[in-house]
Amino acid sequence: MTDENTKSRVDTSTMWGGRFNVGPDAVMEAINASIGFDKRLYAQDIQGSKAHASMLAACDIISVEDEVKIQQGLDTILAEIEVGEFTFTTALEDIHMNVESRLAELIGDAAGRLHTARSRNDQVATDLRLWVRDAIDGLDAETQRLQAAMIDMAEQHAATIMPGFTHMQAAQPVTFGHHLLAYVEMLGRDRGRLADCRKRANESPLGAAALAGTSFNIDREMTSRSLGFDRPSANSMDAVSDRDFVLELLAAASISGIHLSRLAEEIVIWASAQFDFVRLSDGFSTGSSIMPQKRNPDAAELVRGKVGRIIGALNTLMVVMKGLPMTYGKDMQEDKEPVFDAVDTLGLCLAAMRGMMEGAVANEDSMRAAVDSGFITATDLADWLVRVLDLPFRSAHHVTGELVKLAEEKNIGLEELTISDMQSVEPAITADVFSVLGVENSVASRTSHGGTAPENVKAAAIAARKRFL
Repeated sequence: MTDENTKSRVDTSTMWGGRFNVGPDAVMEAINASIGFDKRLYAQDIQGSKAHASMLAACDIISVEDEVKIQQGLDTILAEIEVGEFTFTTALEDIHMNVESRLAELIGDAAGRLHTARSRNDQVATDLRLWVRDAIDGLDAETQRLQAAMIDMAEQHAATIMPGFTHMQAAQPVTFGHHLLAYVEMLGRDRGRLADCRKRANESPLGAAALAGTSFNIDREMTSRSLGFDRPSANSMDAVSDRDFVLELLAAASISGIHLSRLAEEIVIWASAQFDFVRLSDGFSTGSSIMPQKRNPDAAELVRGKVGRIIGALNTLMVVMKGLPMTYGKDMQEDKEPVFDAVDTLGLCLAAMRGMMEGAVANEDSMRAAVDSGFITATDLADWLVRVLDLPFRSAHHVTGELVKLAEEKNIGLEELTISDMQSVEPAITADVFSVLGVENSVASRTSHGGTAPENVKAAAIAARKRFL
């Protein structure tokens, strides 16, 4: 589209200007315009307009001839936008008026009939619900791909022993596969929240008009079905003023981001020379400009950092919405940039995490060596004292603490204490105690539902594959 055509569109688009003698100030135009970001809604805006036009014709509110012109014109605009031949202009404020102005150029007066029985208020609410629905589907698919990568790795390392930590202190031996499946469960809940959000978002505001509905005999059920919504919204005021569905998406995205950030932090730790549990692929590592030996886990660090933007988007919209009376206020124009950025950021973080997991190599020797420090089988010793000697757990806990202190003084592991050393603390201890002090035995014994025993992990990975993939 030429600059001359753009000029013509700007001069002739008095879509709301009948009340005013002069146009808006340049600063007002700049603060009021949203086309710089809401042009992302073009597909949803055209989709909603096509459904609205079909309904108007079916209800004899516009002629079939005008509907045909409108449908053809909207198809032309969609094609122009998708091939980059459409010129957006801030003078036309938003995606709705940019599309409508171009439609008028293409088909003339029939374009002016499209906005019958609707307002930009219900139009933008419809567009955004359609966009959020698409965004949720995309995030769900990307999360599922990450789950698949982690389940693959968990199956491979169902018996790979590593330290499990509490307070970042070695606590009990677990398997690497069990650790990875913990994140698979988190991601599954993330997908559940997205699904719940999608269900509540899937109501059609179209036909609510500005806030009170319309006097035209429209068929909201028809447009709702046409756009794939479950139902039309029940209250016209709520329909145009509700942004709960955006807040819910941002809340779900924030929780998902927090899960990714926790995993990213562990990858940073695991990839360090001090731990050396995991080596990231070259494709997801960077070097140093001055230290040639470095392999930096920058992808993980960036995921950890970018999650702050997602949480910030949620906070931004909550602050925008918290003081607004019914129904629509221009403040609500500020809903789009945060949700666009949050969805883009979360999608990128999910893809980056999947790339890291698919190319990561576990250092089984380093993981196994780390298990041999920190008296990591102390809980197994306490459990043995309860199970075999029938000591109350608190007494067993105290005895075990005394034995840990003794081993620490001798600078040896619990399994290296002699039977006489142990009997000096608790005379009833027998040589059978050594059967639980090996880390392999410890891990294998954790057979309770959800436990870390390798057989459990193999079964859990199979079950996770059926549940999530």
